[in-house]
Amino acid sequence: MSINRKLIRPDMSAARQAASDKRKKAPPVETAAEAFYYVKQMAGKTPMVVVTLDGERLMGVIEWYDESAIKLHRRGAPNLLLMKHAIKYMHKEGDMGTLDETPEE
Repeated sequence: MSINRKLIRPDMSAARQAASDKRKKAPPVETAAEAFYYVKQMAGKTPMVVVTLDGERLMGVIEWYDESAIKLHRRGAPNLLLMKHAIKYMHKEGDMGTLDETPEE
C-alpha cells in the first residue's frame, strides 16, 4: 500500500516583506528645509547678506527663488539674479556669518 503524502509549504512572502520593512530606509533625497528657509526670509522681508565664492558681499532682500537661482532685491542698486552654485553662504544682516568675518564697528 502506498501513501500519497503532499508537502505543505507555508507562504513565505509575508515573512520576507516584514523583514524588508524592518530595514532602515534611506533618507529622502530632497527635504523641504531649503524651501522653508527661503519662504520664511521672503515673507519677513529679512535683510540678508549673500557672500559669493569670490568673496563679494551683497546685501538685500530675497524676492524669489527657484531650483538654481535667487533674486536679490537691493536698495539703491540694481536687483540681482544670483545662481546658487556661485553662493558661498548667506546669513541675516546683523548676524555673524562665520568666525572669519570681523564685526564692523
